[in-house]
Amino acid sequence: MQETTNTAEITRLPRALSCIQPTGTPTLGNYLGALRNWVAMQDSFECFFAVADLHAITVRQEPAKLRQQTREMFALLMAIGLDPEKSLLFVQSQVPEHAQLSWILSCHTQFGELSRMTQFKDKSAKHADNINAGLFTYPALMAADILLYQPQYVPVGEDQKQHCELTRDLAQRFNNLYANTFVVPEPYIMKTGARVRSLQEPLKKMSKSDENQNAFISLKDDTDTILRKFRRAVTDSEAKVRYAEGKDGINNLMEIYGAITEKTMDEIEQEFDGRGYGDFKTAVGEAVAAELAPIQARFAELMKDKAQLDALMKQGAENASRVAGRTLGKAMKKLGFVQV
Repeated sequence: MQETTNTAEITRLPRALSCIQPTGTPTLGNYLGALRNWVAMQDSFECFFAVADLHAITVRQEPAKLRQQTREMFALLMAIGLDPEKSLLFVQSQVPEHAQLSWILSCHTQFGELSRMTQFKDKSAKHADNINAGLFTYPALMAADILLYQPQYVPVGEDQKQHCELTRDLAQRFNNLYANTFVVPEPYIMKTGARVRSLQEPLKKMSKSDENQNAFISLKDDTDTILRKFRRAVTDSEAKVRYAEGKDGINNLMEIYGAITEKTMDEIEQEFDGRGYGDFKTAVGEAVAAELAPIQARFAELMKDKAQLDALMKQGAENASRVAGRTLGKAMKKLGFVQV
């Protein structure tokens, strides 16, 4: 074994970064598919987590509502278990280096690369009256969000793989032009919980923007609301709890129940053998409500103390800016900007 005297290199964890927009309350799908895994990552990675409020304004926002949702998202991330003592948690707009590096990277991103982004096409279709330049160039901002912190890994879902690839391309392009500046991050495919689907249209992903309020579970839904939504969940006419092709509604509920109780599909089938869908839906609802109750209690506690919450935001932004500033300074020096 090669000897080394650099203890920091031996003990330093690999770095990872993730961001979430503050537009609406996350759903049960967001929690089981990503947020719960972020909590687990804190023991294996040096984690950076950001509330990506700059990204939110590609769509028109009501200022007071955006301000409130940003505070709520920051509090909710702590409520689920993100610990400012373990991870660096901050609000994107409070770290100006994001916007600065975004401009630099925009000048190194080709028009054709941006035009191929599927999310630009999707959002343009949904917001045809506001196809703004920010909506087109926000992948460069997303790349800046990542590259500022030099992470080795970026947790991604299926809908973010394309942006991660563009980030890698931009990092490599900049490094080739101006010498080694950015770490080229790898996508980190998280261990998934349930692939949570809509409770009303189980072939669709559960979404907080769904017009049907019965289709999704919000992390702020109370117990009665959770139970009511699960009791109204779409199933099938067989009335037998089993995991099988063509039973999309029941499969969805079984995956949710399994993700929370850590039971296999076979174990769930045995538990509810001879029992109807009514019993099963109630059990799923009760399991979800029990999982979310301590999160909701912690969230309510955090939201009561606005001064403390803002102090935590300020501290997080200052810590993030120190890391981001080093990267930005290095990039600007390579580009030839005068630094005094």
